[in-house]
Amino acid sequence: MGTPARKKRAVVLLSGGVDSSTTAAIAASRGYRLYALSVDYGQRHAVELRAARKVAKRLKAAEHCVVKVDLHAIGGSALTASMQVPKGRSPSEMARQIPVTYVPARNTVFLALALGYAEVVGAFDIFIGANAIDYSGYPDCRPAFLRAFERTANLATKAGVEKKGRFRIHAPLLRMTKAEIIRAGLRLGLDYSSTHSCYDPRPSGRACGACDACLLREKGFEEARVGS
Repeated sequence: MGTPARKKRAVVLLSGGVDSSTTAAIAASRGYRLYALSVDYGQRHAVELRAARKVAKRLKAAEHCVVKVDLHAIGGSALTASMQVPKGRSPSEMARQIPVTYVPARNTVFLALALGYAEVVGAFDIFIGANAIDYSGYPDCRPAFLRAFERTANLATKAGVEKKGRFRIHAPLLRMTKAEIIRAGLRLGLDYSSTHSCYDPRPSGRACGACDACLLREKGFEEARVGS
């Protein structure tokens, strides 16, 4: 008998929330060997990193790398500075403007880290849980940004310039509603009780239930007709 084919490797940005965890499960279902990357960036909801570790373990990631980048030093966001996290907003209010929970250039930083990690582990596929439908108005979740970063990835790396492969940015949730995302994860056996979405958790780590992330999560589970 011949030796089994070597699985393709993929770096997956894993925050521990619904979207990134579902993205990781989708990547695993497509036959990739997972290299999970989480970022400790000084976020007030660092409890999400514990959730990311649980998800990575359950999905049997080959590695789970946690990189510390102090975006708190830059500030400019309710997630990394002393600003109030918006609470109790309606979906129309969320969509009205880019909210104060936007972290300046966060996905650009995260994808750059994922790209570096991908070069090191020999992966050319990078998965991110970006969503252009049920999202809070973040500009770095848009398709145009992801396409532009993919071009950059192939121009700015040794592996890309030497044509060892072509880097691809995968955003499988891009056109899905939150309910569709949750249903997809459940079909893949994802345990959402291990995930964390809240932007402003209590000291115990329990979700506040009123921030944009909590409300979008609750809405998604209600529309998917399952419990969160």
